[in-house]
Amino acid sequence: MGSLDDAIKMAGMSKVRTLSLSSCLSDSFPALPGLDAKEFWRASMACAGYAQWLAGGVGADGQQAWLTGMMLRLGELLIGQADPKTLAEIEKLPQLPGGRWEREKRLVGFSEGQVTAELARRWNFPKEIVQALQLSSDPVGDHAFSRLAAIVHLAGLLADTPDANPEVLVTLPQHVVAALMLDPQWMQTRFPAADSFVNIS
Repeated sequence: MGSLDDAIKMAGMSKVRTLSLSSCLSDSFPALPGLDAKEFWRASMACAGYAQWLAGGVGADGQQAWLTGMMLRLGELLIGQADPKTLAEIEKLPQLPGGRWEREKRLVGFSEGQVTAELARRWNFPKEIVQALQLSSDPVGDHAFSRLAAIVHLAGLLADTPDANPEVLVTLPQHVVAALMLDPQWMQTRFPAADSFVNIS
């Protein structure tokens, strides 16, 4: 291997991107008691991967979906920095898909996505990403529909599902699947393995 280009070609650009961004993000936030850092970043990578996959099913921007999915849970880290005791309550088991969002709303009044949206706004991220994060826990509510929010919502649920496989697709909120006009047959036959886009080192 003689160059950086050779290394990137060997590893694959998506893996390089995943490892680079996750390293940068993880270095930006201190370790928090009560939060399993390895599991946190595994779930974030899975969310990013599922978001990119779902974006492909509706003709959306896969790179934008990947980034938004990767950022979704950063708000939980900010909640934990501000109030470690609340973080411990949020992280209590069992953790059912979507349950963390409900605990966050009950305990602090906001979901992690809403907190991340404010962070993204301050970092001057595109308006579409900020809006998607803001609406990620309730993408089909009494507000303008955000396709990216719906994608990230489904991706977050899949990322929180242990050993997700095509059989779990029926557990997803079907009104969100319908709003995205996703083809159930495409989802079944093209469902990716989580370990295809998760790399924890």
